[in-house]
Amino acid sequence: MRTPFAALFARRTWRAYGYLWVMLLMAPFGLAYTLLVPALSAGLLVTVVGLIVPGGLVLGARGWGGTHRALARAMLDEPVEHPPAFVRPRGWWRALGARLFDPAGWRALLFLVLALPLSILSLVVSTVFLAVGAGGLTYWLWLGFLPLQRAGDGTWRRGITFGANWFADTPPRIALVSLAGLALLALWPVLTRGFAGLFRLLVRGLLGPTANAVRVAQLRAARAAAVDDADTRLRRLERDLHDGTQARLVAVAMQLGEAREHLAAGGDPALAAELLASAHASSKDALGELREIVRGIHPPALDDGLVVALETLAARTPLPVTVDVDPTIEARGALAPAVRSIAYYTVAELLTNVVKHAGASGAYVLLERVDDRTLRLRVRDDGRGGAVVVTGGQDGRHTGLAGLAERVATVDGALRLTSPAGGPTVVDVTLPTSTPT
Repeated sequence: MRTPFAALFARRTWRAYGYLWVMLLMAPFGLAYTLLVPALSAGLLVTVVGLIVPGGLVLGARGWGGTHRALARAMLDEPVEHPPAFVRPRGWWRALGARLFDPAGWRALLFLVLALPLSILSLVVSTVFLAVGAGGLTYWLWLGFLPLQRAGDGTWRRGITFGANWFADTPPRIALVSLAGLALLALWPVLTRGFAGLFRLLVRGLLGPTANAVRVAQLRAARAAAVDDADTRLRRLERDLHDGTQARLVAVAMQLGEAREHLAAGGDPALAAELLASAHASSKDALGELREIVRGIHPPALDDGLVVALETLAARTPLPVTVDVDPTIEARGALAPAVRSIAYYTVAELLTNVVKHAGASGAYVLLERVDDRTLRLRVRDDGRGGAVVVTGGQDGRHTGLAGLAERVATVDGALRLTSPAGGPTVVDVTLPTSTPT
């Protein structure tokens, strides 16, 4: 059972107190660094260096922010994410402006300014409570070492005094001082942790990423993922055309050429007919492969709407697939073409995974409109479960479900996987009805 004074000896309390000491030692150097920015700017403003050096100092404040984040993580158990990395734009003047007005750098400088007065206040108040509390609690031990003092009535007395004649030298008064010290010691952990909590708020608010910065980083990551995905699709398309369709068309051309030469030389018509039949069959196979490739680029069924496309996809899947789609889902407002394509390919990829890996006897597809802005997609199978999101392959690229999650994120969507061992596997995808601007 925890006693009321357990916090006094708790490791967390003493780590918070140690953090206040470290902050007081670091804060003056941080403030001096901050003052360099206006000082050097004013002194060097007439030269180009007056623009370069302050920009470097603002950007360098990110290093101070990283140091304080690490300190808060180590001593206060406060993990704070790094702000997005500085991205240097093209062009000398744009790069200079980006350094001078870097938001993360200026927020770190503001932290350094506020840290000094807060560290002085917090450490002084905390130390006073600790020292006075400990002194009061042990007052009865060191009372006899205090010097004698002449009271107002002319007597000589020993002890702490309040006014001219009140001396804490009687047993009740000694007990009162000890109780006051005990009360201060009981308040000290709360006070110390409270000051540490203020520093936590400062670290989170000024040294962590802002909502806008996180949003920008997500958009950049989504854009990069979209570019990589488009590049991967283009390479796969080139490979399919080169290794499949092109090879078949070359074979057709060779067979037609051989048949022509055979007839021109007066050869057996039956052999020429056999060559023409083989070329005809190869040309039909090539047309079939071209249809599959075109369907992979843009399924013709999507021209008739997402509902028809999903029903056509389910019919072509070798497993029984139940499709539950509101037929009026697009009547409530047209879906953005990119959203329709991503929804279709997400279902196609998930059904392919079910057929290849799940060992399922069937699947269920649900598509509904949550509201005017949100589309919900669910694919469920009764397979073995245990599906996981693999965050990277040997080449560092995300694959499988991670690739789907990245593709969904390009339009501000989200993918959530639930797949316990033994099944069922449920993938929920939320998509906006329109693409973000």
